[in-house]
Amino acid sequence: MKKLFGGIHFTWPGVILFAVICGVYTGVMALIPATMDTSFRDISISFEWWILFALILIANSKSPLDSALKVFVFFLVSQPLVYLVQVPFSPDGFGLFRYYPSWFVWTLFTFPMAFVGHYMKKDKWWGLLILAPILVFLGYHYTGFLKEAVSFFPNHLLSAIFCAVTLILYPLVLFQDKKIRLAGLVISLVILVAMSVIGIAGRHSAVYSTELMSSGSETAGVEFDDTYQVRLADEAYGSVSIIYEDSLQCYMIHADFTKTGQTQLVLESPTGEQYVYDLTIYRYSYDVERRQ
Repeated sequence: MKKLFGGIHFTWPGVILFAVICGVYTGVMALIPATMDTSFRDISISFEWWILFALILIANSKSPLDSALKVFVFFLVSQPLVYLVQVPFSPDGFGLFRYYPSWFVWTLFTFPMAFVGHYMKKDKWWGLLILAPILVFLGYHYTGFLKEAVSFFPNHLLSAIFCAVTLILYPLVLFQDKKIRLAGLVISLVILVAMSVIGIAGRHSAVYSTELMSSGSETAGVEFDDTYQVRLADEAYGSVSIIYEDSLQCYMIHADFTKTGQTQLVLESPTGEQYVYDLTIYRYSYDVERRQ
């Protein structure tokens, strides 16, 4: 581990190759349908892995300028590649690059951040002041993933574990002084405990609420009102109810999902006639189809 954080000689071709590998891998993970709502796709959305990549480059830099240039070029190459890999397989084509500007802004910020970050190698107390915002930012990611994992288990569980492990790891591998390492470890543990409490306490806010179908729609295949009953075959997936939408002037089935997976939606008329629908729940979407 020490070799990874300070024992690698990164040449410029090595930096470019590293960027290409990371960019292509991230683009592929964003393409594979099976990675939807899993930790494997998180690398294309959030920062925890990119923090690791940047710190590896910083830890193996020779000077503040060397650190800044190599991290900047790494992001300048890898981030467009994430979208370029997806272009041939996406209906949006090059329209995917509309998501790139925000990542380009982050890329610009990597130059001064990596320049300052190099000074962590001086192994001084103020190095913790440089690392602390990174640890807090990583803790923010951790609590988000933990909330998702608790509410929609096991979604994003691996990402939560990764954030927790790297939170503890970074002070131990970036500093040599035992007192600084201990202080950094204490900071990481405090962040980890605090964010765990926030993540677990806020798990209910991760519920996915949506309207499944309207009365008389093609999906429903039946006119229904509030005299009908509706339920999920497995209530562990959440709850459903019939509501009246004033703006649309029609009845709708409202759902509050608490996890992803497959179950059935059962709609029952006042006379006992049942309409059963196959329901697949994703984190932010769903598929519903009436059984024949």
